[in-house]
Amino acid sequence: MTDVTRILSAIEEGDAQAAEQLLPLVYEELRKLAAAKMAQEKPGQTLQATALVHEAYLRLVGSETGRHYRDRSHFFATAATAMRRILVDNARAKRSDKRGGGRHREPLEDVAAPSPDGELLALHEALGRLAAEDPLKAQLVELRYFGGLTGDQAADVLGISPSTADRHWAFARAWLQAEVRGR
Repeated sequence: MTDVTRILSAIEEGDAQAAEQLLPLVYEELRKLAAAKMAQEKPGQTLQATALVHEAYLRLVGSETGRHYRDRSHFFATAATAMRRILVDNARAKRSDKRGGGRHREPLEDVAAPSPDGELLALHEALGRLAAEDPLKAQLVELRYFGGLTGDQAADVLGISPSTADRHWAFARAWLQAEVRGR
């Protein structure tokens, strides 16, 4: 049993100080996942990788969550999902009427390019449809795209072979591209 798994068990049993012990062990890896995802975002993004890590961590081990993590892999898979939800919530907030509903001046050369926030929301919706049809492939996309894991790492987390993960990844990417582009 790894230190992370042991501490996750302690958190589940109600040990208030276990969460403090967990953060130093997982922070760097969560930061790398967040930095990889934030590198894909458009310049001028108001959400920083550090804020993404902190928000995800609070959602993962906050007192009101009541979540149970089997092991280290399950924790990081859940972290990838939490980061995805945070980024989607952030994109939705930017597009809300309260914040101008996306109406603002843009240089002419930027008008032809699709909006990264719009793309993220379209991907989120398409990923929801994929999850309804094939949850394993949707989870693989979350781990690879939002979690920043390699194919081998994602296969290990999901308990499938790397070749199966590669096949699922190729299918899911093609399926999601068709869904996002409207076939």
